Amino acid sequence: MSDFDPSQDPTHAARTATALIGHGEAERTLLDAFNSGRLPHAWLFTGPKGIGKATLAFRFARFILKQKEAGAGAFSMFDEPAPTSLDVSPDDPLFARVASGAADLVTITRSWDDKAKRWRKEIGVNDIRRLQPFFHSTAAEDGWRVVIVDAADEMNRNAANGLLKILEEPPQRALLLLLAHAPGGLLPTIRSRCRVLKLRPLGEDDTIAVLSRCLPDSERDERLALARLAEGAPGRAVALHEAGGLDLYRQIVDLVANLPRIDAVKLHAFGDKLARKGEEGAWQVFTDLLGWWLARGVRAAASGVMPPPIVPGETQALTILPERCGLDRSVEVWENVSGLIARADSVNLDKKQVVLNVFSLLERAAKPA
Repeated sequence: MSDFDPSQDPTHAARTATALIGHGEAERTLLDAFNSGRLPHAWLFTGPKGIGKATLAFRFARFILKQKEAGAGAFSMFDEPAPTSLDVSPDDPLFARVASGAADLVTITRSWDDKAKRWRKEIGVNDIRRLQPFFHSTAAEDGWRVVIVDAADEMNRNAANGLLKILEEPPQRALLLLLAHAPGGLLPTIRSRCRVLKLRPLGEDDTIAVLSRCLPDSERDERLALARLAEGAPGRAVALHEAGGLDLYRQIVDLVANLPRIDAVKLHAFGDKLARKGEEGAWQVFTDLLGWWLARGVRAAASGVMPPPIVPGETQALTILPERCGLDRSVEVWENVSGLIARADSVNLDKKQVVLNVFSLLERAAKPA
């Protein structure tokens, strides 16, 4: 029997979200397209992971499933005004059906591997084949059928070709919403058959507003730090909060704040923690944040503009490598650290030893020539 908890569905938060903050322009674009009576059958929502693409997709899906006819002509026929918002009330029965997966909506994501107890690394062709019976069935809502692919750039080649066949001959009254964090990885023929809608990272205030809803028990200073750490991606901020990412970032900054000297006791304790069984999630967050911190320092040095601090001591820590070894050497260090971590993950090296090697590399780079 599967121990899969549906509430851990990666789209759960997006499909149950009651509001979307910071993407008013994108919402107007979708609403105008619908009201024009010439709604494209396929859309490609692009932008960094965690900025709200899935939340917008489910919001638009609910709106579409509420409509019995396509486009503004249907409203003028009955002297009804064209809709001015994508809102569907959380009290509407359709909202609950979408949240539970019972509406005329199919969501394609990386499927759950019950044997390995983890999400698969890519969307496969069998996931796309689920659409065949869906499109051949009668719409229960007596209207549209909607497909959300999250994320389309996670499809393997066979899955992408299967989806392309559907895009080439789309069913009547069907809407396909493809989400992509890195759209350049999609087949050009898929991109060309979709209308592209680019979503941008949220501003700091909007990100904090989202976090106030998602993390109501958090302090404002924590929400501000998470907003800056996630660079305008509330979904990433929430994920970092749940994984203890802010505390890990504080520890990284604390370790590098006195380069080229690193507290050996703290470093070994940090390595022990990350190497401990059951801390695989923390390891992934650490490696992501360390590479991000190095890139952040390089960008600051190249632009001459220091970003607002996330945690105390960060501003000084960001300047150490560029000031001590120069911009070109800092870029090289960043690349070497990234390569070391990638090799460690590919051949499953001892995580503590990798931590020690990485910080040793930083020490050597920060020492005077």
